[in-house]
Amino acid sequence: MTNFKYDVDADGVATVAWDQPDTSMNVMTREGFGEFSALIDKAMADDAVKGVIVTSAKKDFAGGMDLNVLAAIREEAGENPAQGLFDFTMSGHHILRKLERNNMDAKTNKGGKPVVCAIPGTCAGIGTEVALACHRRIMADNPKAKIGLPEILVGLFPGGGGTTRFVRMVGAMAASPVLLEGRMLDPAKAKGAGLIDEVVAPDALQARAKEWVLNATDADIVKPWDAKGYKMPGGAPYHPAGFMTFVGAAAMVHGKTQGVYPAAKAMLSAIYEGALVPFDTALKIEARWFTKVLMNPSSSAMIRSLFINKGALEKGAVRPAVDDQTVRKVGILGAGMMGAGIAYVSALAGIEVVLIDRDQESADKGLGFITGLLDEGMKRKKVTQEKKDKILASVTATPDYESLKGCDLIVEAVFEDPGLKAKVTEMAEAQLEPSAIFATNTSTLPITDLAKASRNTKNYIGIHFFSPVHKMNLVEIIKGRETGDVAVAKALDFVRQIRKTPIVVNDARFFYANRCIIPYINEGLRMVKEGVEPALIENAAKQLGMPLGPLQLNDETSIDLGVKIAKATKEALGADYDDAADEVLFKLFDEGRMGRKSNSGFYDYDEKGKRQGLWPGLRENWGSDEADPTLTTVQHRLAMAQVLEAVRALEDGVLMDIREGDVGAILGWGFMPWSGGPFSWLDILGAARAVEICDDLSDRYGKRFEAPALLREMAAKGESFYGRFSSESKAA
Repeated sequence: MTNFKYDVDADGVATVAWDQPDTSMNVMTREGFGEFSALIDKAMADDAVKGVIVTSAKKDFAGGMDLNVLAAIREEAGENPAQGLFDFTMSGHHILRKLERNNMDAKTNKGGKPVVCAIPGTCAGIGTEVALACHRRIMADNPKAKIGLPEILVGLFPGGGGTTRFVRMVGAMAASPVLLEGRMLDPAKAKGAGLIDEVVAPDALQARAKEWVLNATDADIVKPWDAKGYKMPGGAPYHPAGFMTFVGAAAMVHGKTQGVYPAAKAMLSAIYEGALVPFDTALKIEARWFTKVLMNPSSSAMIRSLFINKGALEKGAVRPAVDDQTVRKVGILGAGMMGAGIAYVSALAGIEVVLIDRDQESADKGLGFITGLLDEGMKRKKVTQEKKDKILASVTATPDYESLKGCDLIVEAVFEDPGLKAKVTEMAEAQLEPSAIFATNTSTLPITDLAKASRNTKNYIGIHFFSPVHKMNLVEIIKGRETGDVAVAKALDFVRQIRKTPIVVNDARFFYANRCIIPYINEGLRMVKEGVEPALIENAAKQLGMPLGPLQLNDETSIDLGVKIAKATKEALGADYDDAADEVLFKLFDEGRMGRKSNSGFYDYDEKGKRQGLWPGLRENWGSDEADPTLTTVQHRLAMAQVLEAVRALEDGVLMDIREGDVGAILGWGFMPWSGGPFSWLDILGAARAVEICDDLSDRYGKRFEAPALLREMAAKGESFYGRFSSESKAA
């Protein structure tokens, strides 16, 4: 299989064009890396070749390394996976170092051939690391293009030389947004950050790259670290200025990661240690730390959930085998913030949209919300006037239900009132073809019950968007008892069109996401009632890797919504309802502290809505003279409150695939991303240890922490969730 095309023109300029077959985006494989190495050798050995252009035959340059390769290498290495991974990483370093140095004389730095990277579009991961090894980087002024090193976002760091090279190019401080935050930059910002050297018009890219090759001097192709007298920008760690940079970097990394993300800590170590030694030794240090990260179960879990499993779900891993159900025209019932958000992402995807509300004024408010989002995009130069006009022209905002004629999908997003939902369902279906699919956007109401208002329960399904719709990537698709495969496929194809990640679950109270997140919030409230220091609760959650503590999360979602859910749940469950968390929640509600929206809740806020600290009334109303529980105990309570519900959802058949459980947890409510999700975390912990924690917590705090039968059975058998329930083990 040929991954690269090779050509030498009449002027002696060789072009190595990346063109991986059968993919829309180039990704690096072992075979591809070997082929690339051989072509570089060929160009360097050919006296007729004056220099090399490395580019792509596709619209984008590269999407990074195929992370499945790393898993394969680990398996092939048998009893010594670390050595296998280290050797593979070092082989990549040798290839890129060969590209960088080619035929230069080691003493004079002369005799080499210039290599330029001509980047037509998006460039990430190993693609950027290849570019950094070239002597110059020229990028097309493509408005859709981004370049960066986003590995940190999937639990890794740039281990193909990108960490060492970029830090030595711009200094540790300047490199941190790209390396430690994984920022992908547009061409202009990338040039400002030092990632690339030039930005040119797309149609001038190849000509400018060739021009540079033919005019490059010996000095142009010597990397700074290979030149005599090189000093690291900003200072090395043993320099006073550099020392302070690294002290600050260590504090920043720990502050942002709370110590639970191994990749960030390992990358900082690689940077610090590498800055003390010559470049080639620094590459070896980088490879060692990269291997250490790859061997960490946290990184493996993050890669599996955020790359492999997420990608599989987006490509239809759980889609029923029915004909294509691409949405042509969607009707949105309800033009509030949720409905307008759904309309916005639909129109953005090129789908014709009808946005319905009770009167023209209400419908126009929804259109105004969409306009506001587009205006924000224009301010950030993400949206052109032409694009804005096109999107707005595709949205019809009206109270007229007859406008729904021709819609093949309806997404109802009115208030959480079964009576109102039934009414608009009947009104909408009167205008639809029998084949149209009707979806309700609800976070709590049972789909099977709501479907009774539909003329065809097979074509009725739940689609739960998370707020704000335009920012949240997860969409929870809920099958009612009678929902058919076509409706599921329609929902999945729609989610694919709007570029979000779907999970499919069966109907049950709170479905999956809210089923797990509500106990997390309630556990925080229970601890406040017990007199546990509120700051301990919040910081324990953050040190678990949760983006928000349970009290802050309550403020963000609003206290009155929590009260509404509590009342509805109590009415539904009757004597089985546990009201232990209600006292705190209802007290704040009675005092008018509704959360961020009222500038008062579990936290105090200033007039601009900025948090000022926890409300002193929490300690005054529920303080205790007893010693606080340990940090570990608080963390176990907050974590187990969530993961045990995930296990119960799997036991109950609500969750049908553990991949969806892990991906949904991370994208839906930010569950400990470093862990790979609740099932991955239980596998890291081990089922036996998880049961021990459950037994301890249930003895001290109640039966809600009792280990589910499935978890106890797995502990007895020494099983893991991914060993027992992964698609591979099912196939076996």
